[in-house]
Formats: sequence, structure tokens, C-alpha cells
Amino acid sequence: MAKNAPNNLTATVRTSTGKGASRRARREGRVPVVLYGHGTDPQHLELSARDFAAVLRHTGTNAVLTLDIDGTEQLALTKALEIHPIRRNIQHADLLVVRRGEKVTVEVQIVLEGDATPGTLVTQDANTIEIEADVQSIPEQFVVSVEGAEEGTQILAGQIELPEDVTLISDPETLVVNIVAAPSAEELESEGGGASVGEQAAEAAEAAEAAAGESASESE
Repeated sequence: MAKNAPNNLTATVRTSTGKGASRRARREGRVPVVLYGHGTDPQHLELSARDFAAVLRHTGTNAVLTLDIDGTEQLALTKALEIHPIRRNIQHADLLVVRRGEKVTVEVQIVLEGDATPGTLVTQDANTIEIEADVQSIPEQFVVSVEGAEEGTQILAGQIELPEDVTLISDPETLVVNIVAAPSAEELESEGGGASVGEQAAEAAEAAEAAAGESASESE
């Protein structure tokens, strides 16, 4: 799914900066952000933590936002998120000024689905691939099926099906998925087993929840 929704958010210009001001903003349910790019001076802003988290839950961490800054509309790409290591809520965000019709380079998550043949182990060597896409048509994720895959199957970045208007930037030979023989019980005990598709999916879901944490606290 691409991010075509307007994702309208009201941004408040920060009158003070620094760790103390950031902590106060987070206690009040707001996320400090910096908006930069296209030769503009960086702007220090605040967004509603609840509204920003809702956008990220709906569209993913590459969310494109339509900001209302003192009555002026500005399109912005979510470029980086700082997440609290314990509370898992958003501490800070970097936003990139973008324009409609502009192409941007972003990393998009890869999600595996399906079950490989019995007696095999699915390992995911790359969790994301880098692509170039129209800023308003960034895929939320790429779903790769391993249903019925046999031992020895490898899926490379260049084999992932992309929409027509999306270009792969990552090395097409990047190994994304590798199907190997499942280790024996003895090997698992001595070396530890690899993650199953279900475990990988659970980790991906947990990461998505972390990026969408709501209000905040503590230092930047």
C-alpha cells in the first residue's frame, strides 16, 4: 500500500529548544521535530504525539505529512525517528521538506509470508531494501512469499516485485531470504536456532508498534 493519504497535522513553532524544552513538550503530549531540506533553514516544531503516532500506525515510518505551519501548508517526509528504549514512544523526529512529484530514496520494510517446506529453516538476511519512488506513492512494505520454498531457495533484492513507478536502489544481488535445512535438536541446543517466519513477523509487528508509540518523556 502506498502513502497517498494527506496525513494532515498541525505543527506548532517551538519558541524554545534544548533538552528541558523537549522534555516539557513530551510531558504535554507533543513530539519535538526538526524540519529541513530544499535549502531552507531548519525549523523547530512540535506535533501532537497522539496524531503523529496514528499517522505512523496507518502509513508506516516513511509517512508523508501535510503540515499546517502557522497557516502555511508544507509537505514533509518522515526521515528519522528517535524511540525511547524502554517506553517505546517517539522522542524526536526529523522531517524532510519535499514537493509534490518529487522522487525520494527511502528504505522500505520486507515482510515474509507463508511456510517453506517441512524440514527447512527460513532466514531473513535483509529486513529492508532501498528504493526510489514518488514522494506520494511510497510503498508501505513489500510482502515476499516463501510458501512451499525448498532448501537452497534464495530470494535476492532484484527478485522482489516492485510497482512500475518504483526503482530499486539497493544492490539487486543483495540476499534477502535464504532457505536452509533445519538444524537438528542437538545443533539447536549447542548453537541456537534461527528465527522462523512467525518469529520474524512478530519482530516486525513489534518494531511497527515501537515506531508508533504515543506520548513521550525523558531526554532527547
